[in-house]
Amino acid sequence: MSRPAGPSAATDLDRRMMGAAIRLARRNLGLTGPNPSVGAICVVETAEGTKVVGRGVTAPGGRPHAEPQALMQAGERARGATLYVTLEPCSHHGKTPPCADAIVAAGIARVVVARDDPDPRVAGRGYEKLREAGITVVRGVEAAAAYDGLSGFLSRVTRARPEVLLKLAVSTDGMIGRRGVPNFPITGPAARARAQLMRAEADAIAVGIGTAALDDPDLTVRLEGMEHRSPIRVVFDRDARLSPESRLVRSAGTVPVRVVADVDRAGVRDRLRVLAALGTTGVEVSSRPDGRLDLAAALERLAASGINTLMVEGGATLAESFLLDGLVDRIALFRSSVIVGADGVPAPPSLAGLLAPDAGFRRVGREAWGDDVLEIWDGRGEA
Repeated sequence: MSRPAGPSAATDLDRRMMGAAIRLARRNLGLTGPNPSVGAICVVETAEGTKVVGRGVTAPGGRPHAEPQALMQAGERARGATLYVTLEPCSHHGKTPPCADAIVAAGIARVVVARDDPDPRVAGRGYEKLREAGITVVRGVEAAAAYDGLSGFLSRVTRARPEVLLKLAVSTDGMIGRRGVPNFPITGPAARARAQLMRAEADAIAVGIGTAALDDPDLTVRLEGMEHRSPIRVVFDRDARLSPESRLVRSAGTVPVRVVADVDRAGVRDRLRVLAALGTTGVEVSSRPDGRLDLAAALERLAASGINTLMVEGGATLAESFLLDGLVDRIALFRSSVIVGADGVPAPPSLAGLLAPDAGFRRVGREAWGDDVLEIWDGRGEA
């Protein structure tokens, strides 16, 4: 019986092929919940050299999984081949048969994996099935590179909450908007397009009721050709004040809307029923002693519904609440040369402290988008 090999058994080819599988997996980020977006590549050695004979990525909605797609494409060429997968193949019967069984049946000789699956239904059992069939297993190849695409799923499974990305655009004078002015532009077109791509890769996007009332946003993806990737819209609305005439409610039949409200407050259940009749879904939580919504409980309920990643987009009050409660995992900070001036809405007060040296967040990326700069800050504590 073959024993599992560690990262030291990986070759340069393994690392290159896994890199390709990781890039493949990114194609369906935000579309596969509650499952992760996994990439799989089947490779054979021929007289002419290495040849890719099958590719697969988790389909929208989470099924079919990546591995059976790659194996089906490879057909008989899968026998004796190497399969590269970004996450440990599943070993349990769910809505689809176990991927580990499909790999064994296809005659794969070697499986190279980036990350282990912590789901208790898998958690090493996928490897065990492969080893029992005599398949060589190489684990941990390009694990750090694969983490970004899988971290939301890993968060939901291990912490029972989605991974939270806070997106902010801040002017030179430290403002994120102007009081009373809807959709006040802080960044230019290129940066706004980059933010749209973030939306497309998220399972859900959130705003507070103040932003929903002032801006009356759609919160959909407006990049040409990617409109179908609009995430679930979430409104944190303690008193369920979201207008039935808002764009969010009017479009709830096309792109789902969830309203997080405190059902212990007067009239909230009745207002949620009105909104539900128009196509929204209520997320019932309580308020904390300080009057703020219990965000941790809300995240647990969103995770239970299959949401892996949540992008918090506005406004200042909601952002500050997430920061104060320690519920932000990553920050996408657009720095703009715009000066807002009088009546500006200041950036969340807690932001500067979190981005200070040794405060827990580290800058892991910097990108120029037109006249604006995007900084990516990571507080997850994993490389």
